[in-house]
Amino acid sequence: MSVPPSTTLSDLFPQDLQHLIGENQPLNESLWLGIGGPARFLAEPVEIDQISRLLKAAHENELAVRILGHGSNVLVREAGFDGLVISLGGPATNHLEISGNRLKAGAGVKLTHAAIKTVGEGLGGLEHLVGIPGSVGGAVVGNASAEGRDIGSVVHSIDVLDELGNAKTISAEEAGFSHRKSTLDGLVILSVEFELEPKDVTALTKRMQKLWIHRGQHRPSDTSRIVMPFIDPDSMSTRELISSTGLSGLREGDVSLDISAPQYLVAHENATSDQCLRLIERVREQVLLQSGVDLRLNLQIW
Repeated sequence: MSVPPSTTLSDLFPQDLQHLIGENQPLNESLWLGIGGPARFLAEPVEIDQISRLLKAAHENELAVRILGHGSNVLVREAGFDGLVISLGGPATNHLEISGNRLKAGAGVKLTHAAIKTVGEGLGGLEHLVGIPGSVGGAVVGNASAEGRDIGSVVHSIDVLDELGNAKTISAEEAGFSHRKSTLDGLVILSVEFELEPKDVTALTKRMQKLWIHRGQHRPSDTSRIVMPFIDPDSMSTRELISSTGLSGLREGDVSLDISAPQYLVAHENATSDQCLRLIERVREQVLLQSGVDLRLNLQIW
């Protein structure tokens, strides 16, 4: 249900939270693709309790909510998002703490930063994810995977809020990890505790550096406005699928697939969300027709 346009911030949120919220705030500056319209309300909470109360207020007022992490897999339409966007850029969700072989990482922490931190402490289990864009929270929800190992395999527990703002801790088993997905959709990830394995720092560092260089070589040369719109299926990589179907470099208006790294969608100057969506649909249709593989979206479309 949409809240009437005449409804103001003060009608929806407690007075002591209103200073955290902006109205009609641009989102494109926070997204890798750099396109899309504004959020009707954009909140930047600094404490967990504030996130909880924002969710509660939104639920009571039937206001749709989206969570914004690193913005690497979000496509916002030009009309914007008619609801509340909660940014996880604040200190409440940006901590990294190591105790023994456990890492407690806030949901807003960049995945690569978490990997670098653990490698420096001689803990293995996240180093293969270095260079993968996005936040820890987003990576866990999507069960990010690389080198044949997914992030869910080293998750011990996850602190979350439900849509009512109630806090709880769930186990890795309860998260329902499977190939590039989990059952965490609909929950707000606050932090994740990882159980890692003590290993040689030098060996870990060399492995991480090698993977980082490799990933950098397989990215478009222009990395300013890119996104990976599809999830790699079990059978083969999206890159191989798109290349084998002759779609590398495919263009729709001011949006294209990169020629040498076609798993990336590149938004050129004047690109629009409609162009992105049309290109994505063309790729999915052709890949399905030629290979029988129905590509799953990696993008959140607001």
